[in-house]
Amino acid sequence: MRTTFKIILIVWIQCVVISDALSQSVSGNGKLLPYPDNRKGNVTGNYFGTMVADPYRWMENDTSAYLQQWITAQNNLTNDYLDAIPYRNEMRKYLSDTWNYAKETQPIRIGKSYFFTRNDGVQNQAVWYIRQGPDGKEEPLMDPNKLSADGTTAATMLAASRNGRYLAYAVAGAGSDWNTIRIMNLDTRQPLEDELHWVKFPRAAWKGNGFYYSRYPAVEKGKALSGANALNQVYYHRIGDKQEQDSLVFEDHTNPKLSVAAHVTADERFLILSVLPGSFLGFKLTTSTGNALFCQDLSVPGSKIKPLVKGYDHHNIIVDNTDDKLLLQTDLNAPNDRVVLIDPANPEPHNWRPFIAEQEESLENIDTGGDYLWAFYLKDASTMVKQYDYTGCLVRTVALPALGSASNFSAGCGDKELFYLFTNFTTPITVYRLNIASGKSEVYRRPAFKTTATNYVTRQVFVTSKDGTRVPMFIVHKAGIKLDGNNPVFMQGHGGFKRNLIPFFSVARMMFLERGGVYAQPNLRGGNEYGEAWHRGGMRENKQHVFDDFIASTQYLISEGYTTPRRIAVTGVSTGAIMVAACANQRPDLFKVIVPVAGAMDMLRYHQFTIGATWAEEYGISDYKEQFEWLIKYSPLHNVKPGIHYPATIILTGDHDDTVVPAHSFKFAATLQEKQAGDNPVLIRIDRNSGHGPGKPTTKMIEEAADVWSFVFRQLNLEWSR
Repeated sequence: MRTTFKIILIVWIQCVVISDALSQSVSGNGKLLPYPDNRKGNVTGNYFGTMVADPYRWMENDTSAYLQQWITAQNNLTNDYLDAIPYRNEMRKYLSDTWNYAKETQPIRIGKSYFFTRNDGVQNQAVWYIRQGPDGKEEPLMDPNKLSADGTTAATMLAASRNGRYLAYAVAGAGSDWNTIRIMNLDTRQPLEDELHWVKFPRAAWKGNGFYYSRYPAVEKGKALSGANALNQVYYHRIGDKQEQDSLVFEDHTNPKLSVAAHVTADERFLILSVLPGSFLGFKLTTSTGNALFCQDLSVPGSKIKPLVKGYDHHNIIVDNTDDKLLLQTDLNAPNDRVVLIDPANPEPHNWRPFIAEQEESLENIDTGGDYLWAFYLKDASTMVKQYDYTGCLVRTVALPALGSASNFSAGCGDKELFYLFTNFTTPITVYRLNIASGKSEVYRRPAFKTTATNYVTRQVFVTSKDGTRVPMFIVHKAGIKLDGNNPVFMQGHGGFKRNLIPFFSVARMMFLERGGVYAQPNLRGGNEYGEAWHRGGMRENKQHVFDDFIASTQYLISEGYTTPRRIAVTGVSTGAIMVAACANQRPDLFKVIVPVAGAMDMLRYHQFTIGATWAEEYGISDYKEQFEWLIKYSPLHNVKPGIHYPATIILTGDHDDTVVPAHSFKFAATLQEKQAGDNPVLIRIDRNSGHGPGKPTTKMIEEAADVWSFVFRQLNLEWSR
């Protein structure tokens, strides 16, 4: 079985927290900060008779010279403010020292060789290595740090050819979603001349002497970071050909907003196309919206691509094939997902054969390896893994090291052992080796994290939301804290796109916990912690449930004596940033600090930029009256009111973010600066040569963490000491 590389997105969330306003010399009254000139235009949108002012629409022009001046002025203001915090540099040095420990991924077998990556500590990008056997001598394969002088170019392994001679990989610069696919000859370890451009969310599905991949048409010059992307296409690339020679395999001009991705089964028999009116959420072709599947039997000369699963109402993933049948993970008639066996010659649902039944827990995904299926379930937002054979019989529930998150089970066909990753709130990502016959795990690579991660308590509580829904929340802190209502608290939430916020490790957050902080992580509706019903409970017309869940979780921490509003800081990333900003608009009295990271703050216009149109099934779009009425009620930009005392705010974005374009953050910052009536500052940190995509350099992560956490510590009156 050919092993495919999985993308590991380790999010080093630079969290935030608060307390009282800074001294007059540092912050002063928010209105007295020398905010740059937030020039206003006379622009108004007419939405079904409702006139909506949009005075900062000029900020959407990312090539404007005036906008570049505004960005520089805002960054100067933020840096001046942070420079006045006396321990900012000391905190940066502490984080750099603490971050400096080796981090490895699990080894992945291709032929007799094992591939893995390792960052020796504070390298900007992890280096790729190869060894013969899991314990053989390692040799460097590629160093992505050499791809750019500033370390902002990232490389991602995609997949190896079935014969093990070639490796497809993707290269992206400055955090952009745009990738270039390249090919390495694994015998010579040198790249070929092949380069495939205009690729987002890259994958390579090998067949014979080439592979299938998705791309967009070339974008108009100057619009690469903001122009709308449409007509996603699948091509076949043969090794050695120019991209112009690639064969078009699939496109749909009748619906150019569709996303499409190709997958080939490990035996190279079946080509599978996943097509959806949304966006993909990772390597496994998981989707936030339902997707259709198409299939071609590549073993039959002249065969055609045919529908396999029709419609976009349900989520469908092909796990593997057994000879001429396909294993399908689906939520059709199973909100928590099940696995069925499909005959491509008779693919109608009434012909599906049960394989793994729906269970009480939500089935997230299935890895294959060692001739078994490894099914990942979520049990109250923590990982539970079940081992099945290829007849659908349960072998065992895998005993994991602790409560937390396991991922990336990796083994080749016939292997007797596999490797996987495990982490939780106080355990750095650790590589484990599992004996497939016994089900027992042992540590393969333990990271040498330099500070103690013991003597901490992780609790899970259940909060009652506004409508009576039971919402789980993790709470992490040092053992023995006093519930005196005065602990500094940092919260993080998400609540959308079927994304699960499961236990994960953060170097910066450990610094906060070590100094008496409390971390809280509620699992809001909109994710997939309890299956598709949980997701639908927080999307489209139900989006207010997400905010209600987060507000109820915050109120729980107050009522149970953990903290008080003046000591609560909250953050969210991407759709989580929308949630944080909406909650601050609705309950500004409940939070001291908010840190929205790369959020789509203008929910009336998000679909007009880059891939934003693919989020329509999750949010709705303002082109339709009913959906406009959902969005206008919570859109962060449009619900900032004059005369309100808003929390201290530091907004994070990157100038190369072509997923959530930075104009969202620009417009939100200008509006909040204009209307803030209280003493709390409103800052925006605009990272240069940075975006939404993977591969942010370690140096940038440390700098961002130091900036955000020094702001948080000072606002919370949390004492800093080395």
